[in-house]
Amino acid sequence: MAVGNDNEDNGGDEAPAALELARLREEHRDLDSAIAALEAMTAGDRLQLQRLKKRKLFLRDRINYLDDQNTPDIIA
Repeated sequence: MAVGNDNEDNGGDEAPAALELARLREEHRDLDSAIAALEAMTAGDRLQLQRLKKRKLFLRDRINYLDDQNTPDIIA
């Protein structure tokens, strides 16, 4: 008898996946702002800029993957 554990009846994985997706989207937006600020600097660190852009691409891929996992396949 599990008290207070509603995730077992509701699929269980949807809430943590939605939280991770929201966290990734927020980090992606933050990186977008950081990249824009670094590009605006005349003496911006090119290596740091490259790392931020790489991280942003990784986040975009992960967000797309999680979106695809949450979207049911529809065979037409």
